[in-house]
Amino acid sequence: MEIDQAIFRAYDIRGKYPAQINAEVVKAVIPAILRCMGHKSNKKTLVLGHDARLSSPELYKACIEALEKEKGVRVVPAGLITTPMLYFLVNKHQAAGGITVTASHNPKECNGLKMVREQAIPISGKEVLEQMKKQKK
Repeated sequence: MEIDQAIFRAYDIRGKYPAQINAEVVKAVIPAILRCMGHKSNKKTLVLGHDARLSSPELYKACIEALEKEKGVRVVPAGLITTPMLYFLVNKHQAAGGITVTASHNPKECNGLKMVREQAIPISGKEVLEQMKKQKK
């Protein structure tokens, strides 16, 4: 599968749904996101949410499916949330990080992933892309 590198942005992973971002792409990037959070084999808590876009439930489900394959990850399923709620929940649960399926202020035909590590510190899409490149080596 070829992933359009244009979706890896300074603040998130975002593109047109389903051409650039879809369930298959989400499942492919989850391991790299976890590495950006410092995920090791020990148990990690991750908050997962989504916005109200029509495509968000499908991508949320893809995140859950991908995370279930990762050993030691405990998912806190937050459901429908805003980005500030993600930040709050990551800190409340003292989580290793969090992901919300959202394209923020972008048009409805877009979607993506906003990611944070511990203490709700943002993870850029560019960091995720670098992790994916390291994994291929």
